[in-house]
Amino acid sequence: MARLQLWTTGLMVAIAVSISLAVAEDFGLSVVGAETQQPVEIVKKESHPILFRRKRAWLWNSLFVEEERSETDATLRSDKQVTVRHFELEGEGANSIFIVDSNGDLYVNRSLDREEKSEYHLTAKMYDGNHKLIEDAGKFVVLVTDINDNAPVFPETYNGSINERSPIGSKVAQVKATDADDPTTANGQLRYSLIQDYSAFKINGITGCEITCAVNTLDREQKSQYVVVVQAQDLRGGRFGITATTSVIINIEDINDNIASFTRRMYELEVPENHRVNEKIGTLELEDKDEIQNKQPSFTIPSDTFSMELSRNHDGDVILKKELDYETKDKYSFTVQVRENLGNLRLPADNDKTAVTMAQVNIKVLDVDEPPSFTQSVYHFTVLEERMVDNIGAVTATDPDKPKNPIRYSILDRDCPISINPTTGQLSTREKLDRELEATHVFLVRAQEEPNGLKSFVKVNITVKDVNDNKPELSVDDIFICENDRTGTVIGTLRATDKDDQPASFTFSLDNKSSNFSIRDYGNNTADLVVKMGPFSMDDPHDYSVDVRISDGGRPILTSVTKLAIKSCRCDANRIFTQCKASPVRMGVSVHALIAILLCILTILVIVILFVMRKRYQKDSLVSMKNSGEIHEQLVTYDEEGGGEMDTNGYDVSILSSACHDGSLLRRPDHHPHPSLYAMVQKNPQPTACKGDMAVMIEVKKGEADHDRDGFPYDTLHIYGYEGPESLAGSLSSLDSSSTGSNLDYDFLNDWGPRFRSLAELYGVDGPEYYHQY
Repeated sequence: MARLQLWTTGLMVAIAVSISLAVAEDFGLSVVGAETQQPVEIVKKESHPILFRRKRAWLWNSLFVEEERSETDATLRSDKQVTVRHFELEGEGANSIFIVDSNGDLYVNRSLDREEKSEYHLTAKMYDGNHKLIEDAGKFVVLVTDINDNAPVFPETYNGSINERSPIGSKVAQVKATDADDPTTANGQLRYSLIQDYSAFKINGITGCEITCAVNTLDREQKSQYVVVVQAQDLRGGRFGITATTSVIINIEDINDNIASFTRRMYELEVPENHRVNEKIGTLELEDKDEIQNKQPSFTIPSDTFSMELSRNHDGDVILKKELDYETKDKYSFTVQVRENLGNLRLPADNDKTAVTMAQVNIKVLDVDEPPSFTQSVYHFTVLEERMVDNIGAVTATDPDKPKNPIRYSILDRDCPISINPTTGQLSTREKLDRELEATHVFLVRAQEEPNGLKSFVKVNITVKDVNDNKPELSVDDIFICENDRTGTVIGTLRATDKDDQPASFTFSLDNKSSNFSIRDYGNNTADLVVKMGPFSMDDPHDYSVDVRISDGGRPILTSVTKLAIKSCRCDANRIFTQCKASPVRMGVSVHALIAILLCILTILVIVILFVMRKRYQKDSLVSMKNSGEIHEQLVTYDEEGGGEMDTNGYDVSILSSACHDGSLLRRPDHHPHPSLYAMVQKNPQPTACKGDMAVMIEVKKGEADHDRDGFPYDTLHIYGYEGPESLAGSLSSLDSSSTGSNLDYDFLNDWGPRFRSLAELYGVDGPEYYHQY
């Protein structure tokens, strides 16, 4: 049917073109084809009108081809009759998509898609059998006619929302489908519908676009979401139109159309008596089908001890507003009413007839063991300074529980100058207080139930009141006299200060009736020092001073006397000194400094005495060792360590050892061996030790050291002793000593003094025979 309509339309267009050409011929007008015509030759005659030469042309300017088809009924026709002819095409798709035969019939090689390209512009030429151009280029358009080959498309997903109880006609969502077919034909014209029966919504069938509400009774609490299916159909919704569908999710938004309702008509709560004020006791649960943001209850509670607040879930929290006391009242009962503002809601609330808006609340107070309670939150007392006070005041605490336990008081600060009676709480001073050192004393008093019960604390402030216990002090600038000062000249102004807090009325006077100066007291706590007799001379060796007496006028009256030195100066006309006589320098040392100096001197003296005694003792030890005639293995200076391997390198021990073995250094001139020195010092009479070469060398070196003041003492040298081969004890040197013991008698070591006590214990007689000597 559609193809027939298209063919009829094309035929009518062709007939209209032919009629217009014929009319043009009848009126002598030229026909313009698709291509620009050649200039028309103009013949002009004087007695005839102007004539135009007519040129033949193609009989069409547009051809139609239906999409998705490979054949066409289009024909190239010219008004020039030629028996033998052929055509040539140029332009879009010429000789590829479009071909033409010798009869002028136009063919399409492949199917066309209007949605891809809807028209093609071509140029045609016609030749005779001799390939002579009969009709010049004629331009024409091949139009691709549409068929219904595209389905509607919804380009996106759609969601909508609407408040519950919205009026009819309220917009819910907006949808729109597209169709690629020709919108000027029925192929591209859509109609919309809801394919399921939703009496709550409707859609505009022609434009689609808007989905609206069809009722005013939507209720989120009954159904909170709808899913509607929208259908779009082309061919204006005709029977054979292609359809497409999409789902639209519609959410019903909540409004406050339900009243909050108590879940119970009676609530039972318990609270301890020490529950903190402004904290929650319990919660009265509420039921509201609306969402949490639309649950906005308000409460009415007839109590000044409790209040109601909204909880996080918009329930009712019971809050304590005043402290509870089980001993005073142990039970509370009251009625709570809940209300809710529904705003501009015209219809009644959904649960208007079923909501529970009033509930009975019973609160039971629980007894707890409470700490002692002071009668005041802070205690303030005053006490006079410099006095011992037995009764400053008392702090008092009681046990709030029914079994009244005794209370014991104590002060936490151990250094506090205030003491407290542990049973009565009476405060007293432990020492005299000084306001000038500390004007207030703040401390904590602890009250504890006996025995070892609960504790509580309270702060005590004690203010120390001032008494007149400080003498006035003179405050004055530098005072001087000039040589030309006359009688009545004011040389300085006197002022006074007092550490006491009491207001003072100072009076000034001179303690010594000076003949040169006087005081002029103004009665306003200031006074002038005035020259009584002048002038003065700097050459006068006399130094000027006055004793100023100050009285503070307090109770009791305290006075002070201050010696005020006055300098003598040479001044200019404006009494500005240019030269002053030097004041005598007074050297003074305080008692503490004097004691420190004496202690230092005493310490130095003790150190010197100890040092001298130590030197003397060391000298006596060396003399005794020298007189003993013994040669030790090694002598080392005090505070000097041995050299280790350096000793071996510095002194050839092998020489000493060989000398000891062959006796060359110890033998007498007769070359016979003699007993060693250690053999001679036994209890039995022994021959005296003789000096060998080594002994002689030591004596010579010692003498050189004694006479050389610039050299080191000889006892800093490393000296090796030796034993003669005749000694029964053998060598005492570590070079030749054996690990075996000896049966020699070393009892003589006890006579060498306490320094050899350890050696005597090792080599001397048994303990009982030894210790009695010391």
